[in-house]
Amino acid sequence: MSVKERHGIIVTGASSGIGRAVALLAAERGYAVLAVARRADRLAELASEIGERAPFATLACDVTSADAPARIAAAARSALGRIDILFHNAGAARAGHLLEQSDAALRDQWELHLAAPLRITRSLLPDLRATRGAIAMMGSGLAVMPVPGFGAYCAAKAAVRAACTQLRRELRADGIAVSYCDPGVVATEFSSVSGTAAPKGMRRADPRQVARRLLDGIEQRRPRIDANRLQPLLLGIARAFPRLADAAIARMVDRTSGVEPTVAPMTTPGADTAPRHEDGRPPEGDLVTTLAPLARRMERAKLGLPFIASLLQPGATIDLNEAAMRWAGMPNKNERALLGELFAALTEAGYLERIDPQRVRVLRGAEPLERNGDEK
Repeated sequence: MSVKERHGIIVTGASSGIGRAVALLAAERGYAVLAVARRADRLAELASEIGERAPFATLACDVTSADAPARIAAAARSALGRIDILFHNAGAARAGHLLEQSDAALRDQWELHLAAPLRITRSLLPDLRATRGAIAMMGSGLAVMPVPGFGAYCAAKAAVRAACTQLRRELRADGIAVSYCDPGVVATEFSSVSGTAAPKGMRRADPRQVARRLLDGIEQRRPRIDANRLQPLLLGIARAFPRLADAAIARMVDRTSGVEPTVAPMTTPGADTAPRHEDGRPPEGDLVTTLAPLARRMERAKLGLPFIASLLQPGATIDLNEAAMRWAGMPNKNERALLGELFAALTEAGYLERIDPQRVRVLRGAEPLERNGDEK
């Protein structure tokens, strides 16, 4: 069967978890697949695993980048021949309380979960009209039953849920199906990457089982697809009895000590109201002044300025978890939170810029230190 005769599917966030499992399953079912993700090495491993079983292409791309829609559309038209399914799976959360997250953090969640998928869909709409294809967007039970500590993620997923309903009604005349997917709690990298923790003892589904249920539902053009069959009942009860849901969530948070960040979000309360230059750049100050509000905590944690200065190599990329491990070996919750706040302060001061919730790029190095600290 030629590529043109095969149904084509685009899967974003395909380097791990559900996205990877959907890409593998689609290849097994005979689809021509375009797998999109940021991590080129993971995509290469996936392509190697699929081998010659099906036409398979990869695209290393951040879906939130300005050129992502054009790049994905061009790659799909070249590799797939036809586009029948567009599965928006890319996503990540970041732990933190909603009102303590910066404007940038709020925008990041909106961009990743809603704005970027809409832009990509717009670029592929002629192709989906031609095949009377299907669009699927990844939702979450947290869209209906938000949990403290997940910040803007819950609100962004609620927006995804509403957008799916709206798109389904708007695109009905074009013969395009739109599915809202709720995977339930799945055994993926979500918690470790997002800096959140699911309640202890909660059963996590196998990504392969979830992928099968989701792809089945997309093929059947169902408007809502629940990988966890029990979850709709629980969410229905939560909607019908909001006070009961609030009490249940409060007990769960108390029992699990909340949803704690593995590395605190790179946000600081009030950071977005700090004075800035006319072009939007934050004011620049020296390292000692920038970190002065955290100095006492740094001293108690034995986090010295020389260690921080050693990280500030212009052009370098810093992964927060790797930096935490390098500093403290096996950092505890408080040490991770301190490092997260420190990176937030450095971002506001213009030393760093965010690449994504987990990584930063160094914009400028540290000035010569006039006093030494105990490096750890």
